[in-house]
Amino acid sequence: MKLPPLNSLRAFEAVARLGSVSRAGDELCVTHSAVSHQLKVLEQWIGKPLFLRGARGITLTAEGQALGVILTPSLTAIADRVDTLMRHVSTPTITVGCIPSIASRWLVPNLAQFSELYPDIELNVQYARASQKLPLGDLDVLITLGRDEAAQVKNTAIFSRANRPVSSPAYLARFGPITAPADVARADLLHDEGKSGWEEWFRKAGVPAPFPLNGAVFQDFNLLATAVIAGHGVALCPTEVFREELRRGDLVILSDIATLIDQHYFIITRIPPSQAVGLFSDWFGALTAPAL
Repeated sequence: MKLPPLNSLRAFEAVARLGSVSRAGDELCVTHSAVSHQLKVLEQWIGKPLFLRGARGITLTAEGQALGVILTPSLTAIADRVDTLMRHVSTPTITVGCIPSIASRWLVPNLAQFSELYPDIELNVQYARASQKLPLGDLDVLITLGRDEAAQVKNTAIFSRANRPVSSPAYLARFGPITAPADVARADLLHDEGKSGWEEWFRKAGVPAPFPLNGAVFQDFNLLATAVIAGHGVALCPTEVFREELRRGDLVILSDIATLIDQHYFIITRIPPSQAVGLFSDWFGALTAPAL
């Protein structure tokens, strides 16, 4: 059977379906240049161009459209059949992708509990990027922020993303009490990736934001969490995710005013899930449910 390289077929299918090399790279967890390289490999193998490249992006040629029409359902059918076959393996294995903020606070610390409950289920855990979707055949479960609108996918909300100002008791002992939005405006602010989060919070609080906004910007949320717990300032954090830190007294909530109150973190699985995936999803949902 004469087939093109499978990596190039996967890259082509993702670009054809998503209409973007960058979005395909996010889904496949590879760089933009890696996807472009695989497209060139496929075009060279076939001997015909599959895309028209222009200033506004890429579009499929007639040959590319003909290939894309059969490739997506073919790969989907393969992934579905493999998933069905794997359900009958004596030791079921599920691969869980989880964004770092949830993995470090909720998933990894509690894995021993899952293993005690279900010793016959083997877990493979890996970090997922916030932009990642449930890709064909790679992940069985995705724990992330935001919904996946793909067909045949189940989204189960686990945490609210409502962000509120928090700080450590050590910072308050040094800075003084913070009881009103105007007090927050005078504090040392900590930022997650950019400063737009605090700008939105001050707008919602109805007080002028300090200009310019002070404080360090952290490109990784876990670094921001470490900084606020260490007493470096005040951060906007999803307080449901930080339940344990708040319960232990490592952090305190400084205001009930919140942003992102209509957004959530989700656990995402295919429909129908395997028995092992269903057990994991139910366990993690129960683990993260608010205490009554």
